[in-house]
Amino acid sequence: MITAFITGGLGFIGSFIARQLLAEKRVDKVVSLDHFGRYSDSVRPEFNDYRKLRVEDISENLIIERGDAKYFSILNKLIIQYKPKYIFHLAALPLAKISNLNSEEAREGSVDSTSFILEIIGQLHSQTGYKPERFVYTSSSMVYGDFVSDIATEDHPTNPKEIYGTMKLAGEIVTKGLGGFFNIPYTIIRPSAVYGPTDMNRRVTQIFIEKAFMGNTISINGKDEKLDFTYVKDIARGFVLAASSKNGENQVFNITHGKAHTLLDFVLCLKKHFPDINYEITERDEFRPKRGTLSIEKAKKLIGYEPRYSLQDGIDEYIEFIKEHKIFLSYKSER
Repeated sequence: MITAFITGGLGFIGSFIARQLLAEKRVDKVVSLDHFGRYSDSVRPEFNDYRKLRVEDISENLIIERGDAKYFSILNKLIIQYKPKYIFHLAALPLAKISNLNSEEAREGSVDSTSFILEIIGQLHSQTGYKPERFVYTSSSMVYGDFVSDIATEDHPTNPKEIYGTMKLAGEIVTKGLGGFFNIPYTIIRPSAVYGPTDMNRRVTQIFIEKAFMGNTISINGKDEKLDFTYVKDIARGFVLAASSKNGENQVFNITHGKAHTLLDFVLCLKKHFPDINYEITERDEFRPKRGTLSIEKAKKLIGYEPRYSLQDGIDEYIEFIKEHKIFLSYKSER
């Protein structure tokens, strides 16, 4: 049985990667390791738990294992048991701005668990000859810190300015160092501003859409604040392409839309569905590094990655998902 192993497999991006792997018939089963926790306030009136919808229609080909990737023993047991063809490591903090964020929690997901996985693979290879076809480490565009150019290639200086980006970059160093030491083929992926159905971790895009449905005023932090918004299905395709392509081996890729939009652009796209949408522009959040477009030319050239969703297309599909599942039973826009 050919398997893929996804840490954080019931998470937003991880669940879409599982779907993509199964849709492309890359594997027979996906093993999803998840600690069953969440990072946002679940007592908020608008909170919805989407995890059942994340596995809808793929549960027969999904093996869900409960556990936290910060524990060596759990990772060791599951990698020995399943000997996966692909390992996608997403079990870490899902976004940079989380209540009570601390360096220990960020380090456990991005550094400790990454080193554990690579060490386990190295030991298994020496004992049994097993080695995955690819280990994929999930980094972030936050590793760049403030952009020093309008478009950031993978060679842009890495100078994170907060805990999340710092630990993500440390995980990249661990991946390169131990990947080389144990001769494990790896790929590092830097996503940006992922959005789409089943997001429940309070990313800015989710907040905007929730407020639109509820008829609340949207606060836009910075008139010119830009992000390279990337639809989650494009991200999932990019992950699978990078993992399955020989040209992706031992490479770092920006997997994004490849064109930045302002936060205001995102809100204005919502007007198609909410003509009376209300918003206000406030001062930018200084916590956030100044970012923009991430170049995807390398990913296009080496692995054939090409995003399929425009910003409007992604928003349209996201909103239709919410309406289809009647997640908000009342809202002000015309249906």
